[in-house]
Amino acid sequence: MSEKNLTFQYCDQLVREFEEVLENPIISKSSVYYTGVDLGTACVVLAVLDENYKPVAGAYQYADVVRDGMVVDYIGAIGIVKGLKQQLEEKLGTELIYAAAAIPPGTDELDSGAIKNVVKAAGFELTSVRDEPTAANSVLRIENGAVVDIGGGTTGISILKDGKVVYVADEPTGGTHFSLVISGAYKMPFADAEVYKRDAGNHAELLPVVKPVVEKVSSIINQHIKGHDVREISLVGGTCCLSGIEKIIEKQTGIFTHKPQNPMFVTPLGIALGCTMECE
Repeated sequence: MSEKNLTFQYCDQLVREFEEVLENPIISKSSVYYTGVDLGTACVVLAVLDENYKPVAGAYQYADVVRDGMVVDYIGAIGIVKGLKQQLEEKLGTELIYAAAAIPPGTDELDSGAIKNVVKAAGFELTSVRDEPTAANSVLRIENGAVVDIGGGTTGISILKDGKVVYVADEPTGGTHFSLVISGAYKMPFADAEVYKRDAGNHAELLPVVKPVVEKVSSIINQHIKGHDVREISLVGGTCCLSGIEKIIEKQTGIFTHKPQNPMFVTPLGIALGCTMECE
């Protein structure tokens, strides 16, 4: 079996385990719990791992506290993270102390402080902050290729060579633009378009509608991978849940494109894998 298949098997297995504990947390004592806090444009996700870095619990909430990778509702973000933290603590019967976070690539100077403060104000001891595609690759384990994180507001690209990040970029095109197109095409409010696109049952009819935006994302990918020996692309981020998006991107880039079982949870799990007991 090829290394590529093994890589994707690990990712999909970890995501499957996380999806199971979302519904049925594992209530067994661990010497420590590691939490990944993913402040997304459309959704805030908390992933909790045990002392062996195995998923034991998780929670998420759709929200509008981050736009284009920037925290725009500081108090609201704190409230959501604190609320999800309390929910998980009640389920696990223990306090969650340590957490890690992530930011879109290239935005460290602009917004890492706000994200750090949100996590700390919610009651966590912050242990690390990494860029989102790099965090995702902790789960994907790509040696040579590109991790493309299509979130609500931005598309983050991380190119890896021999397992190390050699290039990162972030562009303002993402799920928000999909929703704007759907809103216009169906003459529905933006908030309704957001909900409509999350229903997998609508994806077949929506794909032709949002295809121009997917092609725009593909052109962004092509622009940033130019000059790099990229032989595979892995898609993560909630927007990639759209059925068939990987086929359009593969056609437009000419590069094998893989989408994990549930791309929405890859980055939060990768963030949690980067959590330790040593605080910043």
